[in-house]
Amino acid sequence: MKVGKKRYVIVGSGGRARYFYSAIATTYRETAELAAFCDLNETRMNYANELLVKKYGHEPVRTYGAHQFDEMIAAEKPDTVIVTSVDRTHHTYIIRAMELGCDVITEKPMTVDERKCQEILDAVKRTGRQVRVTFNYRYSPHHTKIKELIAGGAIGQVTSIHFEWLLNTSHGADYFRRWHRDKRNSGGLLVHKSTHHFDLVNFWIDSQPESVFAHGDLLFYGRENAERRGVTQFYDRATGNPIAENDPFALHLDKNEQLKAMYLDAEHEDGYRRDQSVFGDGISIEDTMGVLVKYRNNAILTYSLNAYMPWEGYRIAFNGTKGRLEANIVEQSYVNAGGDKALEGALKGKSLIMYPMFGAPYAVEVETREGGHGGGDPVLLNDLFGTAVEDPFHRAANHVDGARSILTGIAANRSIREGQPVFIDDLVRFYD
Repeated sequence: MKVGKKRYVIVGSGGRARYFYSAIATTYRETAELAAFCDLNETRMNYANELLVKKYGHEPVRTYGAHQFDEMIAAEKPDTVIVTSVDRTHHTYIIRAMELGCDVITEKPMTVDERKCQEILDAVKRTGRQVRVTFNYRYSPHHTKIKELIAGGAIGQVTSIHFEWLLNTSHGADYFRRWHRDKRNSGGLLVHKSTHHFDLVNFWIDSQPESVFAHGDLLFYGRENAERRGVTQFYDRATGNPIAENDPFALHLDKNEQLKAMYLDAEHEDGYRRDQSVFGDGISIEDTMGVLVKYRNNAILTYSLNAYMPWEGYRIAFNGTKGRLEANIVEQSYVNAGGDKALEGALKGKSLIMYPMFGAPYAVEVETREGGHGGGDPVLLNDLFGTAVEDPFHRAANHVDGARSILTGIAANRSIREGQPVFIDDLVRFYD
């Protein structure tokens, strides 16, 4: 191993893990080394190793069962543990990795509820280790440009933000086919997906949430909603089911080489079915959500998320004491692990328009970059595994950023349950 080369292990070898191990195995071979996979499912780890060898020209790495996590750390001696497991298990591996002397890179969301969030904050304080949360949207050129404009005072002090995010009937529906549909696993879309969006607002306006009020419901997906619309034929899973053949919401695992290898061929080990009907029973997450957030700098956010729209992307407007900034972004639809990683969040169209209070509106030019999430993915990966460069926008996110992003969604979930506003300070204790 070369001097200065950092050593990594990955917990969870599903679709998101490939984002990290493909980068380490190719672009960052000189600065990073992948030592092992850890997962509940041996078949899935074997497929990840097959991709390492055949697609990325890398040697296979050792594999460990989830119950062998401590053994893996002792044997492999990694500098950093990368956590890409099911959301509800993130805290288990984050905390144990730090206790065993490792730093952590974790997929968003950092965890799914306030109790687990507090346990992570306590562990960071206790161990002194570092946690990075991979908010790739911070690194997209258009998002960085919004940060630059607001920080530069282009619209003065931000007073309110109107933010509407649309998930379409491909990407949005996908959360209702897989483990995310159980709120215990994902925290619902207000935690799993909206953590990106709430983090962006925190990042853009350089503040943090103070209080949250929300409404949310399951109004499109699920069996009851389908029955109300007159649907009479239902199925449990799509693959091999003739009823699902003409359903535009069905996902057929046997018709996609990657999905078949990663999920269909692996389900005999853990029973996980990746292709459940979005109009089945047992869905406990919302598909229609509205949130009102008050920030410590007095800004007010109105936020909407809908998961069954005809196009993918978002509209946002910032109102300030000197004007208004609007962004309209259309993204490429994507099914996780079902295609080219570079298409995830890829841009199909974008516009940024500035409206000065006493001047003519004008379009803001933004550079175009290749790569997923609007060109943000390659920048983030270099930040994680490459040679560090100075970042005037401070886009690297730590455990505090990770906590503040999920706490808006966690508070929103509680507000939906209780019908009352929720104060962030009542959820967790920060040490800094």
